[in-house]
Amino acid sequence: MATSSGEAVVGIIANPAAGKDIRRLVAQGRVVSNQEKANTVKRVLAGLDAVGVGTALLMPDLSGIAHSVIRSWRGAMQCTVLDYAPTGWQVDSTRCAEMMRAAGAGCIVTIGGDGTNRVVAKGAGDVPLAAVSTGTNNVFPKLIEGTLAGMAAGTVATNSASSAAVCQRACRLDIFVNGELRDIALVDAAVSRQSMVGSRAIWDAGNLAQAWLTTSTASAIGISSIGSRLMEVGMFESKGLQIDFAVGNADDAPAHEDAATAVSAPIAPGMIADVAVSRWSEMLPGDSVEIDAPGCTIALDGEREIELLRGMEASISLSAGGPMVVDFDAALRHAALSMSGPP
Repeated sequence: MATSSGEAVVGIIANPAAGKDIRRLVAQGRVVSNQEKANTVKRVLAGLDAVGVGTALLMPDLSGIAHSVIRSWRGAMQCTVLDYAPTGWQVDSTRCAEMMRAAGAGCIVTIGGDGTNRVVAKGAGDVPLAAVSTGTNNVFPKLIEGTLAGMAAGTVATNSASSAAVCQRACRLDIFVNGELRDIALVDAAVSRQSMVGSRAIWDAGNLAQAWLTTSTASAIGISSIGSRLMEVGMFESKGLQIDFAVGNADDAPAHEDAATAVSAPIAPGMIADVAVSRWSEMLPGDSVEIDAPGCTIALDGEREIELLRGMEASISLSAGGPMVVDFDAALRHAALSMSGPP
């Protein structure tokens, strides 16, 4: 998409909190510094500039990533930090995605994990996301060099005809509490028997009661990896997976009559757990499931976000209306063709 002057616009949202949660203490999750995130943004800008993007809009943050990048930028493309006062909370990414969409962004580059993309998707609408992984248990974003991510995002923004060919729509999970849409998840939603949000991150599979997945592939890590041992579901397939867990860990499974199977899966970096599964089933878009677990929490894309108190009613449904996602390989092939010419 382009502005009224005809220039293509791309947004960049770099989450300073991604790659720094408690899994650095309980697992072997890598720490991604803000300096590395700034360097990634600089490489993204170089890629955008190379394919003719006119303007890059950056999300401001309390860590100063965006402003440090702007000070060192020397390319032809105009780079601007959004006029927004950051709070340091998740809402910053959602609000800035809304502002980028309103400014005519043809693509938004996200630098973070599954959680970052979840909150960006709530504000991005149909603007495609070019998701670059820097978090922990990432399934939605991909590990890709920043320059290439910028070229791919720029190709989408500068050529609306190619956008339809190199972007695909993912599914999402809608979480309803007392009949109202409370939040969404892009990869997985899970009921934890823990009653408080606490440190948010999920790393003990023994606390899981139920999970719903939009994606479960053998190369995934986190809760999604459990589902891949039962039924593989690609990110862009119009179906999902529901899992009910037996009480306790897989070592306890013989004591539970409903424990139908046990699977071994990497639920966090360096952590492989044996998980007892009582039952599982396929979900289709429109399917809705009631949650009957008062005094629990609901984790969205690996982090506990919603506390369910007694008397509250909750349900989860699978929606085919998730975010548009850039296929990096397809976009880069298109970029290579558009940048080639006679010697």
